[in-house]
Amino acid sequence: MKFTVSQSSLAQALAIVSKGMGSNASQPIISGVHLIAENGTLELQTTDTTIFIRHSIAANVDEAGETVLSGKILMSIVKNLADAPISVEGDDHNVMIASGKSSFRLNALSPEDFPSFPEYEFENSVELDSDVLQTMVDKVYKVTYKDNSRPILSGILTTVEDNTIRLVATDSYRLAVCDTNVDTSNAEAFRAILPGSVFHEVLGLPGMTEKILIGITPSQVVFQFGNTTFIARKIEGNFPNYKQLLPKSCTTKVTVNVADLASALRRVSVIALANPSVRFDIECDAKLMRLSATSPDQGDATEYVNIDAEGEDLSIALNYHYVNDCMNAVSDQDEITLELQSAMQPGIFKSYAKVNYLYLLMPVRM
Repeated sequence: MKFTVSQSSLAQALAIVSKGMGSNASQPIISGVHLIAENGTLELQTTDTTIFIRHSIAANVDEAGETVLSGKILMSIVKNLADAPISVEGDDHNVMIASGKSSFRLNALSPEDFPSFPEYEFENSVELDSDVLQTMVDKVYKVTYKDNSRPILSGILTTVEDNTIRLVATDSYRLAVCDTNVDTSNAEAFRAILPGSVFHEVLGLPGMTEKILIGITPSQVVFQFGNTTFIARKIEGNFPNYKQLLPKSCTTKVTVNVADLASALRRVSVIALANPSVRFDIECDAKLMRLSATSPDQGDATEYVNIDAEGEDLSIALNYHYVNDCMNAVSDQDEITLELQSAMQPGIFKSYAKVNYLYLLMPVRM
């Protein structure tokens, strides 16, 4: 095997595939990067046995071949080299890396021991605008359940139907839904529960293209963009019927400036260190929202925020951490609506824009 490649393209390629490198000491092969050089292309593959990543870049290949090198060591070497051509030459046992006045000899692992990249055939797929998708995933990702003990809740329900894409996530304490209109050529509807952490990570990879293809197989979800393929396990099961949680009407409806509410919440929550409960008192006639927090050890805090409101005066207590997540999700908007039914029923925040957003939050004890 012998090839030459630019430092910048190899560094970006390693940054992409590094997300798939394993760390199991009993399986050192999966902590490596599988390099395959042939026909003017260098292909890099990584896996931790649950996800697989493949990325290819242009290379000047003098002699075709393949090898497996320590991913951590290879990344450190390439990152610290100047942006100049890197030559790589070796066999199954040793690989020489040279660039400028620097040279390295690395022990190699047998490519025959590296797990084969999965073959797949889509049951269904959809191609979407990556920027819009990233905006939507950023709005719902924090609501996914971060414990693998409930895999369904760690996923994001993704549907595309009638030129509308909708993402839904819940951790059982709160629910986030966002949707937007898209142009898609799909004749059939697309529905899948995509792993939240993988979905979020893929869209943040360097080299993301304008469009991303998402496909599902009986057991896998596949993301394809540019010269990158990212495969993860599909989440099996039935996503909670979130629509039955959404009330048809409300007792009190409040419209408030996002920046005003977010800043007031930050100040009041200084007192709510031990107990994350912040009380919201809605005074419709006065058009005021009173935020308050109390701590037996620290004291109390109160702040008033101007609002537009209709309906009945009402009080509710909410976890300020969760409210703050909602404020971050709509930080690009001027106003948000809060709909309430009672102190013991969920509060629902709504924002209407290019990407519509709904955030349902269970109350806490006052």
